[in-house]
Formats: sequence, structure tokens, C-alpha cells
Amino acid sequence: MVTPIEFNGSPTPSLGVEWEFALTDKVSGDLSNSAADLFTRVSEHCPARRDKVHKELLRNTVEIVTGICRDTPEAMADLTETLASVREHTEALGVDLYGAGTHPFAQWSTQLLTEGHRYAELIERTQWWGRQMLIWGVHVHVGISHRDKVLPILGALLNYYPHLLALSASSPMWAGRDTGYASNRAMMFQQLPTAGLPFQFATWAEFESFVADQKMTGIIDHINEIRWDIRPSPHLGTIEVRVCDGMTNVADLAAVVALIHCLVVELDRRLAAGETLPQMAPWLVQENKWRAARYGLDAIVILDSDCSERLVTDDLGDPLTRLQPIARDLNCATELAHVADIAAHGASYQRQRHAYRETRDLREVVRSVVTELS
Repeated sequence: MVTPIEFNGSPTPSLGVEWEFALTDKVSGDLSNSAADLFTRVSEHCPARRDKVHKELLRNTVEIVTGICRDTPEAMADLTETLASVREHTEALGVDLYGAGTHPFAQWSTQLLTEGHRYAELIERTQWWGRQMLIWGVHVHVGISHRDKVLPILGALLNYYPHLLALSASSPMWAGRDTGYASNRAMMFQQLPTAGLPFQFATWAEFESFVADQKMTGIIDHINEIRWDIRPSPHLGTIEVRVCDGMTNVADLAAVVALIHCLVVELDRRLAAGETLPQMAPWLVQENKWRAARYGLDAIVILDSDCSERLVTDDLGDPLTRLQPIARDLNCATELAHVADIAAHGASYQRQRHAYRETRDLREVVRSVVTELS
């Protein structure tokens, strides 16, 4: 039996951001399994912020989240306030916050699992691949007013998947080696059974049937266990964009958040005006994901169903110009403009490679990422 999935629509295009960090030892630069101690200190000394600092699968990870925000500046102010509270206690623990998508030399075998049945069950099921998940990302929620808008917007948003991944790519190194990918995180995460690109459903009823099948066969117990790169979040009334690697600084994060907010609102408005939103075939979307993960800002991406192609940084110019009026409406024109700076001056994966070329020391790569957050 298919159970209806209620979508608690948002009356405004609200914004929420989740920013994952690794904890790294100040001396060695390696990952530190000290998240539990950090949570304890934040809970005791910053009780007003403890609900905005979350646990994750491994004890080397903390997630900082916003409340429901109106726009990018409000979300960034919320995050930076929580960030400041957390960093008051990292010093005492001898750790730094590390915001990239992967760590350049950490070994999965030394990482400890966060206590909890849900995490233990995930590892029991996924085994080696689950234990390998030394990855960190950014998730952005945008409020949608009605469920019938969700899937068309989600499908059209996939056309911009490579742009978002290329801009945020920050995971070129893994277990002491350069992988050759700008975003190794994107390739790693899709190995989990419910992760990766979303299916492109035509109707909400199809989505409900999919979820029913997943539950009936024991693949998931709860809808949140569908870990797609872009997914509906029915209980929050949002589309959740989970494409991005971990971001290493507030300015770049603000730029990508503004771009996501503007894109979703633009697609929502086009849909409300009666337009049929463009979508590409799943095999083209999949190829674009791989190209962006592999080549980052040097990716040649597929633009449409006619298989037109363009350098991703060249293609960013059109949406950045087109979205300016929406950015003014959403109070994020300055943040959106910084997207062009990332495209022109480079993304984190490029800066990490530069740090290694200059020093030949992976600890200096860690140091460079940590320093960007300062």
C-alpha cells in the first residue's frame, strides 16, 4: 500500500544551510575523534547554540546548521555566530575546524563511529564503503510552496549540477594521493545504496510509490535515508541541495548559497508563470556530474537535450547576468557576484594542489584549508 507523503509547503522561499566540518589535530593535521568532547563543551557553555551543532556518522565530524532564514546574509550571520561559539572550544581541545570535502591523508581505519543505533546499522549494511565515508559537504534547503512544484524544479535544477559541484569542489586528495578528481567526495558518496543522483519522477505519486517500495523491501525505514544529491524534504517543505563539497571559507559558501537560492526561486517563478521547465536525460545529467567531479572548473558540460557543450566557467556568465534581478529581490546581489570571482580565481581543489606543489607536505594542505576559515 502506498502511503501519501505530505509536503509541508513553505509560504516563502526560505533558506537553511548545513555546513559539515572535520576536526583536525593542531599538531599533526590528522583527523581527531573528539567531536563528543566538543559537543559537551558547547552544550555546557553555549546552550543557546547547542541545537545548531549536530553529530554525524563519525566522531571526527561536526555539522553547523542555521535556523529558517530569509536570505543569504541572514544565513551567513547565523552560521558565523555559531561558528564563533564552536571555535571558542576547539582551541582547548587542540583541534581545528577543517572545511574541505575530503582530508588529504587520513586513514579510515582509525576513525570512530558516533554512538547510536542508526549509525551502527548503516555501517553494518554498507560495510567497507560505509567505513570509507571520510567526506564532508554543504546542504542548502530552499522553501517551496507546494509539492507539485518540487519535482519539476528538482529536475530542472539538475542542469546546474556541474556548475555547483565545480564551484565547490574541494576534495582532490585521498589517503595520501592526488586522485586526479576535483571532487573525489562526489564519487565516494554515490557508492552508498540510496545516495547519488535522484531519479527524475514526473509526478508526486510516482515519488510516493518509490518511497513505498523502498520501505517495503527494507532499503529504508525513513524517508531521510534517501540520500540523493538533490532531494525533496517533505517535513521541512524544502528542496535540499546536497551537491556541494565542504566549503573552506564563508565568502565562497555565501556565493554558492546565493546561487542555489536564486536558481530555485527563478525556476519556481518560471513554473508559476506556466512554463514547462527544461530537463535533460538522466544519462546526460550523470555524465555532467562525472565531468564536474573529474575536471572541476575545467569541465566541458552538456547544456541541453541537443547535447550542446560549453566550458562550465563560460556558461556561468549567462545565469549570473539573468539572476541579478532575483538576487536583488533576495538581498544577495553581492554574494551572487562572488561566484564570478571563484570561477576566475579558482576553487578550493586548485588551492589545495597549489599548496602541495609549493611544500610537498600534505600537512601544509591541511593547514592551508584551516587557515582559510580564519
